[in-house]
Amino acid sequence: MAAEGGGKEMNEIKTQFTTREGVYKLLTHSEYSRPNRVPFNSQGSNPVKVSFVNVNDQSGNGDRICFNVGRELYFYIYKGVRKAADLSKPIDKRIYKGTQPTCHDFNTLSATAESVSLLVGFSAGQVQLIDPIKKETSKLFNEERLIDKTRVTCVKWVPGSENLFLVAHSSGNMYLYNVEHVCGTTAPHYQLLKQGENYTVHTCKSKSTRNPLLKWTVGEGALNEFAFSPDGKFLACVSQDGFLRVFNFDSVELHGTMKSYFGGLLCVCWSPDGKYIVTGGEDDLVTVWSFLDCRVIARGHGHKSWVSVVAFDPYTTSVEESDPVEFSGSDEDFQDQIHFGRDRANSTQSRLSKRNSTDSRPVSVTYRFGSVGQDTQLCLWDLTEDILFPHLPLSRTRTHTNVMNATSPPAGSGGTNTGSNGNNSITSTPGNSIPPQLPRSNSLPHSAVANANSKSSVMDSAIASGVSKFATLSLHDRKDRHHEKDHKRNHSMGHITSKSSDKLNLVTKTKMDPAKTLGTTLCPRMEDVPLLEPLICKKIAHERLTVLIFLEDCLVTACQEGFVCTWARPGKVVREQGLRVSDNWDNTHFLFPLEDLKVVTKNIS
Repeated sequence: MAAEGGGKEMNEIKTQFTTREGVYKLLTHSEYSRPNRVPFNSQGSNPVKVSFVNVNDQSGNGDRICFNVGRELYFYIYKGVRKAADLSKPIDKRIYKGTQPTCHDFNTLSATAESVSLLVGFSAGQVQLIDPIKKETSKLFNEERLIDKTRVTCVKWVPGSENLFLVAHSSGNMYLYNVEHVCGTTAPHYQLLKQGENYTVHTCKSKSTRNPLLKWTVGEGALNEFAFSPDGKFLACVSQDGFLRVFNFDSVELHGTMKSYFGGLLCVCWSPDGKYIVTGGEDDLVTVWSFLDCRVIARGHGHKSWVSVVAFDPYTTSVEESDPVEFSGSDEDFQDQIHFGRDRANSTQSRLSKRNSTDSRPVSVTYRFGSVGQDTQLCLWDLTEDILFPHLPLSRTRTHTNVMNATSPPAGSGGTNTGSNGNNSITSTPGNSIPPQLPRSNSLPHSAVANANSKSSVMDSAIASGVSKFATLSLHDRKDRHHEKDHKRNHSMGHITSKSSDKLNLVTKTKMDPAKTLGTTLCPRMEDVPLLEPLICKKIAHERLTVLIFLEDCLVTACQEGFVCTWARPGKVVREQGLRVSDNWDNTHFLFPLEDLKVVTKNIS
């Protein structure tokens, strides 16, 4: 691997990188692409996307992968770090005319070895339900484009449902569908169900039940992506107007909002315990937002262009009860700790809940998340306790995150509820002096959803009550912070400077004036929140990156050329069947029996 430095070396494509866990290695034999492996001419095409599902077959190789490249859609058995990819035998391959697939999602609830339900969104606005194992096309929604004529930007199954799915379009609208219902032969008519600040929700008005069940209009411009919370109760949406909006999905009420530093927001994800949301977008930043406090708690700067994907790594998120073990990063040292990643992945979820106990032993929490962007770079970030709870005495915690200008919040603001308007309290926040406790994994705090317990479901509300009361949310501007002294950042932020902050005030006025949001809880100034530096930042592709997915034994990336790459986690190249050894001189891979491991290692060294 090229040494860190300037000039030509910085532009080289990296095939491995080192974190505190050890060395992550690119497995060239596990690369998925079009069968001819020719780079795709990506000009004018939609981003390459990847979806995974496990069908739990008896062979133990139940992972399936779907990815789109241009007009083509591929479905393969995913062999990951275990075996080389066989691109000559796709389970299913489809080529579309007149439109391109833009996104897709498997229903993990109903997936079996004999059948899977895959939703595919298209550039012309349609949504197709297919079964790539049976090679069947079940239904086509919005076939005549009577519901929405614009590109599908995101499609996902509603968590816990085999029939409901949600579709977002570049028009700024989202639609809730039921696979059992038809779309109708005429354009749908709507009646207002709920209205709030820069969003409306309508129900379909018809004599018989038809799709769409609900129509959401959110913000201004395209709705670029949405993500359900781990428990499925909340929905986070990011739009081209630069806003993150978080809704209670059942009661269709706004929980909280955030504004990008500038430009549109392109991607969003939830932490494994549902306490934090990370966004990325056209300001080249990753932004960490607290679900409980409804405020920005950190920003991260490492990308040189738009951030296209953010994702948490649930297998590296850790809870430490004692001084952590530091790793040198070498493979030899890591072999003694080969069980470390597996043990931590298995125990993290249960150990996160220890913050709810009365145990007096210090517990430190580290969230790991990653991001990829149009600058072809992969960044990994650590979100540690010194960022999450800056006003508490710190136990000894490990961190590779450099924090600049990490100032404590002003007195009395730590637990302030900024998400209420007069009579209606939208969210409950913890007390001013005690930080919020980490809930059990995949479960949002009861205090945050207590107001939704009495709410009926979206469908019950839509059918039974018709037009309900309007729900609005006004976020009060936080008072300007008083600093005893000026702070200077140690590293240049490029275009993000105080001058650019002043220029932001001159942006053309919209319904939500950016000049009025800058410096508030919606959009704190750069010096008002901690600025994270990436744990690693590596150029890993020739074209812009469009995919980042964390799996148990690897992470998966993809670029616009149509190459889906597998990066083995430290120690995960070792398997019962054998050991793959990478020859760094010619980048070839070999498969050896485990009994030959000592001989192979000796010969290579």
